[in-house]
Amino acid sequence: MLGGMLAGHTESGGEMVERNGKPYKQFYGMSSSTAMKKHVGEVAEYRASEGKVVEVPYKGKVENTLQDILGGLRSTCTYVGAQRLKELTKRTTFIRVAEQENRVYTE
Repeated sequence: MLGGMLAGHTESGGEMVERNGKPYKQFYGMSSSTAMKKHVGEVAEYRASEGKVVEVPYKGKVENTLQDILGGLRSTCTYVGAQRLKELTKRTTFIRVAEQENRVYTE
């Protein structure tokens, strides 16, 4: 899931706001009441809002972030000796993580 990583860019949704002279973009998950009200009209009776609205620093064009992601993938392939993405599963052991914390969205 890349929502948080892609949030805050020119191309992403969300209102642009200014706080203390610095630009931010609002970000909300699709299970938030904000998203449900915007796209469906309301939160359905049988559902619960699972997200909230946060403001993330404005990051400019998404192209720079995508280049960082591609660079990380290239480095990973180099480290494990994979010439193609398909080879990653053959050259690595993936570990399932049961819990993670992202401090940006836990406030």
